[in-house]
Amino acid sequence: MESAVTFLTTLSPCEYLPDRIWQLRYELVPHLRPADYMQRLQQGWRRFGYAVFRPECPSCRMCQSLRVPVATFRPSPNQRRVWKRNQREVTVQVGAPSLSQDRLDLWARFHRHGHETKGWPSEAEGEPGMMLENPFRTEEWTYYVGNRLLAVAYVDALPEALSAIYCYYDPAEGTRSLGTFNILSLLASARERGLPHVYLGYYVAGCRSMEYKRKFRPNEVLRPNGTWEAFNVGKGSIRNRDA
Repeated sequence: MESAVTFLTTLSPCEYLPDRIWQLRYELVPHLRPADYMQRLQQGWRRFGYAVFRPECPSCRMCQSLRVPVATFRPSPNQRRVWKRNQREVTVQVGAPSLSQDRLDLWARFHRHGHETKGWPSEAEGEPGMMLENPFRTEEWTYYVGNRLLAVAYVDALPEALSAIYCYYDPAEGTRSLGTFNILSLLASARERGLPHVYLGYYVAGCRSMEYKRKFRPNEVLRPNGTWEAFNVGKGSIRNRDA
């Protein structure tokens, strides 16, 4: 696998922890294959379209790749309640990414809510159409009650894992915890497919939009030395030594 272009972004305020400075390394890989990306995931890279990226911040190591071992995952009581309620009422469809007016409307509502409640930028970057361009087949998971679209998630199905890319959902359905239900659905599907891990992207302690990931236990994070290590293992957890 050869990268056509590689570059570092300029130093700028971190979008996860605004009091810190971040810098990302990007590589554009037009012919990225699932097996190649699987290796990148294990090394802490993430993918968006044809670009893979990872943080290379000068003085911060708060971004930690997090994955959940499927065989040992045990849902919390709240996660079991979320699963039980939604499994009765929500229909899940898995197919190829597509674009429609209900997806555009849902995307807009989701990001407007994020701006109003979490301080996200007032203008959402892009639209769901940018999820249609991928170097290999990406799954689109859609969640419905009847004919009403509640949530859309994008997932890479790889040789040894499912990798969550992005999920957006109807903020008016907050009591359903659709983000949690999506991850529980990925874990159930990975178990059925015989895949050992579900990758959830970066966990960032102190970032409200990222901290939910540690609740799927037990889980593992990638340490700076390149090894995956148990992190949140149940009621207790290994202390974040990079904080």
